[in-house]
Amino acid sequence: MSVVELLNTEFMQRALLAALFTGLAAPALGTYLVQRRLALMGDGIGHVAVTGVAIGLLTGLAPTWTAVVVAIIGAVAIDIVRERGHTNGDVALALLFYGGLAGGVLLTGIGGQSAATLNQYLFGSILTISDGDVVVTMVLAALIVLVGVGLAPQLFAVAHDPEFARVAGLRVLYYNVVVAVLAAVTVTVAMRTVGLLLVSAIMVVPVATSQQLTRSFRTTLLAAMALGTVASVGGLVLAALAPSGVNVAPGPMIVLLALGGFVITWPVGVWLRRRTRLQAPFADDLPDEHTVSEHDHDHGPGCGHVAVPHDDHVDYVHNGHRHAPHGGHYDEH
Repeated sequence: MSVVELLNTEFMQRALLAALFTGLAAPALGTYLVQRRLALMGDGIGHVAVTGVAIGLLTGLAPTWTAVVVAIIGAVAIDIVRERGHTNGDVALALLFYGGLAGGVLLTGIGGQSAATLNQYLFGSILTISDGDVVVTMVLAALIVLVGVGLAPQLFAVAHDPEFARVAGLRVLYYNVVVAVLAAVTVTVAMRTVGLLLVSAIMVVPVATSQQLTRSFRTTLLAAMALGTVASVGGLVLAALAPSGVNVAPGPMIVLLALGGFVITWPVGVWLRRRTRLQAPFADDLPDEHTVSEHDHDHGPGCGHVAVPHDDHVDYVHNGHRHAPHGGHYDEH
């Protein structure tokens, strides 16, 4: 089947819409989790959402909505435990991991459902997504993006430095709960796209890739959303275009494509950070003594060395040191 024929099929159009909105929403929330050093929180919520899916299968209710409710309860509980309890965040995450997954598998068996039914939610099943699921995904994803981008200054302040945010008058607990709720919603949005066991990857990996190339938080946020979209849509298309007879699951392909982007950009990030360090201004507590450097090379515009503005003159990076013109010689830092 050609690309055009594939795109004209209804199931592929539904899948593309779900992948597009998932790719936008997941990194928008994942950026705050990475900032708070809670990159694995998505995994914990994904595991507890398994219980929500099982409740839906057991009761005959829509598994998406029962997963949303259970995931929100679990996300808020873990945030409260981290904020006020004596149990640290790692232990709370472990409780969600094991209790959520075990409860979901147990309830699924009690409800008479097969493991294949649960696998659709554990590893994703975007090609079989229904019109109703697409609408739910679009609405919830739009909510996540709206809040994540609209409240970016407040959410960043709370994630970056809670104590400063508290002193500045921000309600830290309130915004932490907002992030926890959005994380739970994001997990359920990505549930049919990449699956509950891989959802954390699409939330975190595009953010990690973006951080290799950007410096400001807002740029990182927007770039992560763009990278997440490319990975989601690209992974889906690559899986759909696999040769006949080769079964390529879209969820793992999306995650692997996102990981491939990180592998490609990581060396670039290393180079950019090294270049930034070389061009960074001098520290305020540098000693007054400098090493005199005598060499025949004259620094100036077009000399081929990195120029670093420094107060009322320009330093040049040469042989791993900075050379500042001083009389008839250079001071070496």
